Amino acid sequence: MKSKHDGRAPRPRESLTRVSAAFIVKDEQILICQRTQHQPYPLKWEFPGGKIEPGEQPTDALRRELEEELGIVAQIGDEVRRIQHTYPQGATVELRFFVVERYDGELDNRIFKEVRWVSRQELPSYDFLDADAGIVQEIAAGKIF
Repeated sequence: MKSKHDGRAPRPRESLTRVSAAFIVKDEQILICQRTQHQPYPLKWEFPGGKIEPGEQPTDALRRELEEELGIVAQIGDEVRRIQHTYPQGATVELRFFVVERYDGELDNRIFKEVRWVSRQELPSYDFLDADAGIVQEIAAGKIF
């Protein structure tokens, strides 16, 4: 009887991280956030949001994350894009992007190095996470909202 083992180490199971992210829009500008030096992918720019916990709805996760990260209570609008991206290390992320046009409270940067309001045309000049690169180009070109 032949063995199925070919001498190679078993391949690790790919993990999928589900994330909700927000396009927070105010006065024709979009909020972007810069990671700290101590986070994975240090100093990269991203849209605010975070991981969807098991059993959590994407909109509930986003509402929770925005309150934790920025101190706001957001009215989550429509999902405008869903993408998957696999990083060279093998980690795959599924990003769900929602529009947020209204929120209560004042923005309070609780975890980021910096937060900025920028025009859609300025977005490509920032060093975004690889997973966000395509969507940044779409927003800059006026293809999303």
